[in-house]
Amino acid sequence: MSKLLITTQVYENYGAHDWDGQGECPQYWKPKGGGDYVVLNIDVSRVDELMLAVWNKVEHASEYYRETILGHQVVADDYLTEFERDQLEYEGKIQFPAQVLQLA
Repeated sequence: MSKLLITTQVYENYGAHDWDGQGECPQYWKPKGGGDYVVLNIDVSRVDELMLAVWNKVEHASEYYRETILGHQVVADDYLTEFERDQLEYEGKIQFPAQVLQLA
């Protein structure tokens, strides 16, 4: 079997914090890291359909914060993200695994 790996970028709106309620506020979206999400035991012929099914579970947006999908790929069941590999190397265990998305 395989799993679907989805990678995101998080942005924070620094301009939203400066708004004084009196007028325009310049928007300044600053990248603040990202996340990794996985869908387990996928049918690789249905990747596009799966992406549509989980899109709203991954992307979020408000005037202060947004998370957008950068890309996705099909990987082996035992694949570890870069962050998971780093945790194993430096901490000896994975405390913060990629978030598993459940399909309804």
